[in-house]
Amino acid sequence: MPFDFRSLLRPNLPAASPAPFSGYPEFYFVGGNNDADSIPRKKLGEIAKSVLEREGGSLASYGIGHGPQGYGPLRTFIADKLEKRAGLKCSVDEILVTSGSLQALDLINNLFIEPGDTVIAEAACYGGAVSRLKKLGTNVVGVDLDEDGMCMDHLRSILGDLKQKGIRPKFIYTIPTVQNPSGSVLTLERRKELLEIANSYAVPIFEDDCYADLLWDGERPPAIRALDNTGSVIYCGSFSKSIAPGFRVGYLVADWSIIGQVLPTKTDGGTGALEQMVLAEYATTDFDQHVSELSAVLKDKCQTMADALEEQFGTAAEFTLPKGGIFIWITLPDQVDTSLLAQIALREGVAINPGAEWVVNPETGKHRLRLCFASPSKDQIRDGVKRLAEICHRETGIPMRGGNTTRAKL
Repeated sequence: MPFDFRSLLRPNLPAASPAPFSGYPEFYFVGGNNDADSIPRKKLGEIAKSVLEREGGSLASYGIGHGPQGYGPLRTFIADKLEKRAGLKCSVDEILVTSGSLQALDLINNLFIEPGDTVIAEAACYGGAVSRLKKLGTNVVGVDLDEDGMCMDHLRSILGDLKQKGIRPKFIYTIPTVQNPSGSVLTLERRKELLEIANSYAVPIFEDDCYADLLWDGERPPAIRALDNTGSVIYCGSFSKSIAPGFRVGYLVADWSIIGQVLPTKTDGGTGALEQMVLAEYATTDFDQHVSELSAVLKDKCQTMADALEEQFGTAAEFTLPKGGIFIWITLPDQVDTSLLAQIALREGVAINPGAEWVVNPETGKHRLRLCFASPSKDQIRDGVKRLAEICHRETGIPMRGGNTTRAKL
């Protein structure tokens, strides 16, 4: 008889995974996976062999001889990249390499958040950030979005109301460049206004810029931290979307007062050393060309998905083409509950992100969904959207097929 651990587990754990991983469904439109054919496998393999032969001895020490903030050449590349692409000047001492951007989020939450605290975020927002905050007992307040990003009038109103209640938010969490899930880009004017508003209420900003390198439409505005002269902006970036999610390498950029406080809480013994060494050598010479080529592939796939949605859903699927990134944020008619649709579709081989998982208030995402187009092939995008439309029509009558169709709401 197997040992029963249940009485020993701490309370309030998340629900257990129902079964071991058994493979992805046929049409996989979720997560942050990227285009497999765009991974520079041959070049990365050559670099891995070369760097191991040259610096493999450094793997015998934690921090590979470069200290707890990460591999020196990689931090140097990050500093150079941020200055060139985001207008953000920083020293290598203001950079901490992390195990993906999720660890960066966790480190900042661990530094600031206690149960009952308040954080402000976009009303539609990265699900991983919102779920982490809520699990910590945080009150997350959503700010309206439009095609130009976070709405400053609404932000100002929220901060004013909170101040009247004696509440000072711990920070404003924002994804200003290729926002997740909307794909919008916060304008330069709004970035400046955001800084002015945040400083007037003495609230710091956590700028998540993980998708910014994949902006393909329009000129990239400077990072919010690049516009700040107070040190109140904490910046987060990642190589997961620009190079490969499997590398699990991200980074924090902040004044030393924050980096020095974060370091003692990063207790993993350091981010993967080989990944850092390979990334540093590859990115120093090939990053710009790789990102340019990847962006062209993603833009093409995005158009394929947009065409498929228009063909299969017609006017029932409302969306705005993103300005970059790997996903489209879609609104369906009110009678479609996308959380239930996601469950049914998954049983039939189509995985989607229901909107309730990508908003601060789940009710506002009930008839929305996020579809990621980066990982599937263009044929899979077309066939998967077709199957999704067929399932949605069968269950809800949406999209309509040649006449009025009524079904029970999902």
